[in-house]
Amino acid sequence: MSIQLYDPFENLIFEPKTCYLTGQALNSTEEQISVFPEWVLDRYSLRDKTFKMLEEGSSVKYKELKVPCSGAIKENVLNPLEEEIEKAFAAGYEEVVKIPEERLFQWIAKLVYGILYEDLNIAKRKMTLKGERFTLSPFLQGRFRKLHLMLQSLVVPMEFEGVKPWTIRIVKVKYSKDVFNYKDETNNLNFSLGMNGFGIVACLQDNGAVGINQDGIIRKIGDKTLHPAQFEELCGRFIYANYLLNSYADYNVQAMEEKVIIEPIPLTAPPNKSLFAQWDDNMFGQVLATYWKPWGLTIDQIIAFPNPPISYLESEYSNEIIEPDSISLPY
Repeated sequence: MSIQLYDPFENLIFEPKTCYLTGQALNSTEEQISVFPEWVLDRYSLRDKTFKMLEEGSSVKYKELKVPCSGAIKENVLNPLEEEIEKAFAAGYEEVVKIPEERLFQWIAKLVYGILYEDLNIAKRKMTLKGERFTLSPFLQGRFRKLHLMLQSLVVPMEFEGVKPWTIRIVKVKYSKDVFNYKDETNNLNFSLGMNGFGIVACLQDNGAVGINQDGIIRKIGDKTLHPAQFEELCGRFIYANYLLNSYADYNVQAMEEKVIIEPIPLTAPPNKSLFAQWDDNMFGQVLATYWKPWGLTIDQIIAFPNPPISYLESEYSNEIIEPDSISLPY
């Protein structure tokens, strides 16, 4: 008999007594885990701080962001993952780059899906109060289903054949041990995190295409330790490139008795189009304005027609990486 996978999106099941990862019925609503791991909540004093949700006007305290999860999965699967990630993150860049990419994907996907789970619950509760049926667009339903499918690699033997379904890049960044700079964008499954001397940027469902598209800037960066504003610009480049991707990732999934095989289907551009839509400097300037908010940079400062957006990453004269120490913006 082939391995049975859980699909909460078939009937949009997000119930407090159903394990979010396996679909197992739980004995109590007290069987749950924090979306943001306990070590993060404690180390960065986040428990009583507010996390803004995707649903307009909705926010919750970090400590209230929880998902239903069986005690056995928490103890035997998720706790070991957290211990592994915590140890590497506490040591900094040199240990983070040693984390197997699939393992890092699992941790990122667990975090992003946990937040998505709460977003969907908020939306579902609002629709129910209005007496309306909760639905998702077929596109989002398919994208979220694939993310949850891959997250089940935590609990079932799963093999990814061919290119990886994701792009994950790690760079050195001048972040102190007291910084936890988290961002996600659930519709396109984008993620970034800066802390303790490193930054991670990820596109969780691009079949590696964004990584290839942005490989040039990553090669230029090399071993340089970026200024935080440079890292934010890098994240903006990845997220905008993912937005421009003209093809949606799909997979051949083969569930066998001993394992599940996931094989990405090669991305193809629509007729008469390229794989990535044309880069628009004005649009990218708006993305940068969002990422550079901590420095108070406005869209008018970032881009003034006919000039391209300002950059703290690449020199407009040499196209080389700007030396991080030459950037006067505060940390």
